[in-house]
Amino acid sequence: MLGWLRNKKRRDLMAAPFPQQWQTILENRVWLYHMLTPEEQQRLRADMAVFIAEKSWEGCGGLEMTDEVKLVVSAHACMLTLNIENNRYYPNVESILVYPTGYTSIARTVRPGGFIEEVPSARIGEAWHAGPIVLSWEDVLAGSLGHSGANNVTLHEFAHKLDMLSGGADGVPELDSDAAYTTWAEVMSHHYQVLLIHIHHHGHTVLNPYAATNPAEFFAVATETYFMRPHHLLEAMPELYTVLSAYYRYTGWGAQNASHGAGV
Repeated sequence: MLGWLRNKKRRDLMAAPFPQQWQTILENRVWLYHMLTPEEQQRLRADMAVFIAEKSWEGCGGLEMTDEVKLVVSAHACMLTLNIENNRYYPNVESILVYPTGYTSIARTVRPGGFIEEVPSARIGEAWHAGPIVLSWEDVLAGSLGHSGANNVTLHEFAHKLDMLSGGADGVPELDSDAAYTTWAEVMSHHYQVLLIHIHHHGHTVLNPYAATNPAEFFAVATETYFMRPHHLLEAMPELYTVLSAYYRYTGWGAQNASHGAGV
């Protein structure tokens, strides 16, 4: 019964007219919205209506939670899952916390002997395994407008949440088949090792060097690059681009947006 009621509420939200003021915010504040086809834009708006209604939104550090904040964040979250039928609305995300700018969190490290060291750490975003998404609005908006090159903190943190749906944050989201897992492991492992070598030798890479932190960050950074600079990723790492296209199920994303890349 609960599932039926939830699905009915979702259908009602998706069928309701999308407010014109929301449409204006999307067109003016979300650069990637213009990269979608009209049919994809329509589906994105419907998914956003559900996502906004179902999540708990909280402004932190003095930020006033507005429709603009909700729309910009939800547009990127829903763009990741637009063509993924399962988990379209992130069942592992209940709340989204947004600060005005970068914020300080406490990083805890277990030292030898069981001693726990707590060190302040500057952050612009976090994705907690059994908790919320935390974001810096300043950085969310910069990425949304295409002012941060290939960097987009919202795509990055929600990619972590997709990764976590399969268990831990290990850089492997839920895939459709054993063959898909095999291909994923081969391609991701290869390009991760290549990235480590390039960074060691101070070579140029299309991916932000932060991707070399671990496989989870590699997936999140690769996701940012796939959406923000798809043509660059297609040219530099065609196998990685193909694997991500198979997962996110966008067809011709790099080719159709070759002349509209962020930062170009």
